[in-house]
Amino acid sequence: VQLQASGGGLVQPGGSLRLSCVASGFTLDYDGLGWFRQVPGKEREGVSCIDTNNNSTVYANSVKGRFTVSGNHAGNTVNLQMNSLKPEDTAVYYCATAYYCDDYSLNNVRRWDYWGQGTLVTVSS
Repeated sequence: VQLQASGGGLVQPGGSLRLSCVASGFTLDYDGLGWFRQVPGKEREGVSCIDTNNNSTVYANSVKGRFTVSGNHAGNTVNLQMNSLKPEDTAVYYCATAYYCDDYSLNNVRRWDYWGQGTLVTVSS
């Protein structure tokens, strides 16, 4: 299983970015596709995920109302539309896959088996 993330970059506060992640080599058991982020010195935290079996989504409180996660019908692509970006959103963003997406799994990185390489998002003026 391989995941390839893209779309990071430098954006001013209040701006938008769209991250994409394409997964390949999947088994049909993996329904959860998610996004995490990490800054130096801090633990990796869950941002959002989507369950491709039923299209249910979960968001961290810090991004609710600003970020939108979506996936394609084939269940091998996950996007993260990030609006109203804040400097505290600056981090390396990772996509990952798990058996399913729910509140518990988003808050437990050990539930996620495969990870992409990370893409840097910098929010700064």
